[in-house]
Amino acid sequence: MHPKLKVLQVIPKLGYGGAETGCYDIAHFLHENQCKSFLICNGGELTKFIDKKKVKYIRLPVSSKNPILILINSLIISFIILIYGINIVHARSRAPAWSCLLATKITRRKFVTTFHGTYNFKSKLKKFYNSIMLRSDLIIAGSNFIFSHIKENYIEYLRENKKFLVIFRGINIDYFDPSTTLETDEHKLFKSWGLKIERKTILLPGRLTEWKGQEMFLDAINKVNINLGHEALNVIILGSDQGRDLYKKKLIRLVEQYRLTNQVKLIENCKNMPLAYKISDIIVSASTKPEAFGRISVEAQAMKKPIIASNIGGSRETIIDKKTGFLFEVNNSNDLSKKIIEVMNLDQETITQMGIEGRKNIVTKFNVEKMCFSTYSMYKKILN
Repeated sequence: MHPKLKVLQVIPKLGYGGAETGCYDIAHFLHENQCKSFLICNGGELTKFIDKKKVKYIRLPVSSKNPILILINSLIISFIILIYGINIVHARSRAPAWSCLLATKITRRKFVTTFHGTYNFKSKLKKFYNSIMLRSDLIIAGSNFIFSHIKENYIEYLRENKKFLVIFRGINIDYFDPSTTLETDEHKLFKSWGLKIERKTILLPGRLTEWKGQEMFLDAINKVNINLGHEALNVIILGSDQGRDLYKKKLIRLVEQYRLTNQVKLIENCKNMPLAYKISDIIVSASTKPEAFGRISVEAQAMKKPIIASNIGGSRETIIDKKTGFLFEVNNSNDLSKKIIEVMNLDQETITQMGIEGRKNIVTKFNVEKMCFSTYSMYKKILN
């Protein structure tokens, strides 16, 4: 008889990123499918939303890269595995994965990892550290791009007996649904951000960091103004600097240099992202390095909004170019400015049809239910 599935997921912190929300979604999905669900992390904003009746949450300092703490964590996790009879441990980041590897070796449990990003390595030691994500019984890649990245860079750590598959990340299509926002809330947000009604609104979401392309985006907006001969857009850069004060100051200087002060709003956060998408006419993802998945591109399509994204990484898999959105040459402000003007000139019928196709694309391929069910199915397979 098949043993009852008891899954422990381990992640450094539970914030609002793609890996974290996926972990949260699967934790609750397991309970709804008569499985025991456990979660270890070192806090985070999303932990307050965990349903304690469905998910057993344990706080440990698994975000630390300190070798001594990693060893101590492995011993504690071993005890947790034995006490609760856990049969699958799923690690979603490198430091906790080392603890989980040791714990699963001690307790002889199944070990699963999800390779969420293109972890940098400039030395053999760093590459060895990253390789922990390939030392499990089941390796999950979040996109075909990540799958290719692993095969190109970590082939020496792959073995024939390893199970290796792609499970696309998913989003909550009921949450990211344009029909669920209220018109009164839309007006309130539009007014609170000080946006001008006569202009179209362009939104660039994402934390403030160089590789997210905010500098190049501002250059593109400046070129749009020069080309059109007037300020045609409300421009929203939405994201926290996460302590990168110097970078934020650099962006503010660029806004002043390009004389975009009357257009550009730097907003630190928005608790209702569907609303932010809803009041925007164009969404941009300007990353200069490959996104492992490209959550912005997926969320924008789910909200039936035209998305313009860099032609690299996960966005190439989630966007159907010229049908559900547009791809532009990475780190090329000229190409981005042309694409922005192209979308601004589209008639309403074309934009509506693009929105319909975009949402259909996400509902079919990238919804959270599909991601959770695929992961749950693989848990059952490796347990057998």
